[in-house]
Amino acid sequence: MTKASKVLRVALYARVSTDKQSTENQLQELRAASERLGWAVADEFVDRGISGAKGRKDRPRLEALLKGVARKEFDVVAAWSVDRLGRSLIDLINMLQELHSTGVDLYLHQQGINTTTPAGKAIFGMLGVFAEFERAIIQERIHAGLARAKKVGTKSGLAIGRPRASEDVEARIRELRAEGLGMVKIAAAIPCGVSVVQRVLKAAG
Repeated sequence: MTKASKVLRVALYARVSTDKQSTENQLQELRAASERLGWAVADEFVDRGISGAKGRKDRPRLEALLKGVARKEFDVVAAWSVDRLGRSLIDLINMLQELHSTGVDLYLHQQGINTTTPAGKAIFGMLGVFAEFERAIIQERIHAGLARAKKVGTKSGLAIGRPRASEDVEARIRELRAEGLGMVKIAAAIPCGVSVVQRVLKAAG
């Protein structure tokens, strides 16, 4: 039986940033869409009280979903909106590439993205372009931030204290740490000093 002819198994993912918010509206929309598209809901994954800025390892139910994807337990991953999956473009691209590599499709209700369709599959073809674009932007911001920090951190050629890393550098350090990289590898990837990485991670707790 081909993928096109069988009933697709869909995993629903919902997330809210605070415990006071409810995911039920998101799930209702996704259940209705799955029924309309003829998909069978295999499981539902919900992260509550977790910011979209957090990496996947800080979102236990998203991590569980992606482990199911790796085991080929699902054919489609469905979320109400792209920002439910994450706020970082590079993280989203990495997630899409992971889904694509295992043959799993993605459905985003609010954006009308459905990669089970021919038009939706074009999204996967654009991933490499977006990834390269994002990396270029990050590097440009990091270099500009380091230049600003160097200028602010010196006066008349004398250092007046260690310059604070830019927000872009700090964000990238936390992202790479969430992906499991060690301090030396993070410093090499950005690039920056290992001491900068240590200070940022220490401050992040």
